Amino acid sequence: MPHVPSILARALGPWAVAAVALASVACGGGSNAPASSANAGASASLDPASTGAVSGRVVLTGTPPAAQTIRVDGDKTCATLVPGAERKTESYVVGDGGTLANVFVYVKTGLEGRSFPVPSEPVVIDQQRCWYTPRVVGVRVGQPFQVMNSDPLLHNVRAEAAINQPFNQGQPVQGVRYSHTFSTDEVMVALRCDVHAWMNAWVGVMNHPYFAVTGADGAFSLPNLPAGTYTVEAWHEAAGTTTGTVTVTAQGTATLDLTFAVPAA
Repeated sequence: MPHVPSILARALGPWAVAAVALASVACGGGSNAPASSANAGASASLDPASTGAVSGRVVLTGTPPAAQTIRVDGDKTCATLVPGAERKTESYVVGDGGTLANVFVYVKTGLEGRSFPVPSEPVVIDQQRCWYTPRVVGVRVGQPFQVMNSDPLLHNVRAEAAINQPFNQGQPVQGVRYSHTFSTDEVMVALRCDVHAWMNAWVGVMNHPYFAVTGADGAFSLPNLPAGTYTVEAWHEAAGTTTGTVTVTAQGTATLDLTFAVPAA
């Protein structure tokens, strides 16, 4: 059994060390899975002729705060993994024309009373070079969610859920995976590392498959939506939330662009 660093006992308490070591054996191994799917598990019973899609972009107006430098050389192993032993904050990742990345976009209302199959493949967040990758993901209620440690050092993942059951799990060795299943929808669940305070990620938990996370171009797509009128919400870690209303027609593609403003200081 791998040696559990003494920092684990200080971070989690003596009662958790044995449980973490057992979890290392139970959850280790396996291949990495896609981090998120905008329409994973859409109902196979939906007639494609009766569905449409929503596509659009998320943009930011105003000038966001400049990225700050994060020094990681307080952990010698992190310092060897991260070029220059420093990273930049990613509270705002803005592209050309103000396009905004790491925005969680989802159908907020309009799907009441419908149910959809839940995917069996896990959604995975990896801890790589002392950073959560990807930063924002979506997962279905009841779908496996995993946090993997790809670093040769101790990490600790703490989920700050307000509705779902929180968890606080040490990952003392490289390759260990912690698996969790969320029981109800929640936007958003924050993940933190107690060992490395600069590590942050967010999980959107959905009871349907109509969600997406924007990339650097700010684009999103919600395909295979039943025809109808929907409220679509966009969430961003620093800018808050914004919503729009869109009507989807059968075999049509509706456009919905969403805009955030930089909050006043």
